[in-house]
Amino acid sequence: MKKSLVLAMAMALGVTASAYAANPFSDVPAGHWAYDSINKLAAAGVIEGYGDSTFGGDKLMTRYEMAQIVAKAMAKGANVDKLAAEFADELDNLGVRVANLEKKADNVKITGQIRYEYADRDGAFGDNVAKNRLRTRLFVNGAVNDDWTYTARLQNDQNLANNKGDETTSLNQAYVTGRVGGLAVVAGKAPLTLVDGNLYDDTAEFVSVSYGKDVKLTAYAGQPTDYGFDNFYGASLSGKVGKLALSAGYDAFKDSLDAAKE
Repeated sequence: MKKSLVLAMAMALGVTASAYAANPFSDVPAGHWAYDSINKLAAAGVIEGYGDSTFGGDKLMTRYEMAQIVAKAMAKGANVDKLAAEFADELDNLGVRVANLEKKADNVKITGQIRYEYADRDGAFGDNVAKNRLRTRLFVNGAVNDDWTYTARLQNDQNLANNKGDETTSLNQAYVTGRVGGLAVVAGKAPLTLVDGNLYDDTAEFVSVSYGKDVKLTAYAGQPTDYGFDNFYGASLSGKVGKLALSAGYDAFKDSLDAAKE
């Protein structure tokens, strides 16, 4: 493209070989394939070197430099329409590459949340039991490709009640969501809600597979993060009948001792 660009610019200007002097740039020898075209453009005042008698032909061109070249070419009477037609394919490809680059640059989103919590309890809840906590969460979301996304959550907890500066920081969520054929998949350390939160509403390390839209069948298995169980598994069927939302399922929580007894 660089060779064609230089040649086409010279053609658009209509510069003749007799209008330029020899060797304006020390790094463009007479035997170089772009020697004549570069010299024509330099003689016409369209291109300049870098102030040290070099052209820098192997350097990438910035948008500023390109704008300067086009502006000078237009001032010299260059046929810009001819240049646009000459490089139509290259410009289209460049547009696609820039669009893809912008899409990737906006691929990762980082958000945050800060919550301060204070409670003072007495009576049935204990003698002046106080909770004084500052919780900070950092969320990272991004796309792996058109079918898969990833999510991570970094959490910091500070106990301000005991004046000891106790705090913990953990990556308490990290999971991917996507599709495999007609199946919706969630895998990793992710939020999990079972039976509208009445049975379980917390983070778990699991794999979930769902099929269907109006009527959805879901199966899952993994390890809960707390509650004294080592693993769980289950399945659910949910859907709508008129204005009613119905669901049914089976869930089992087990620890390693129970599994060994069985």
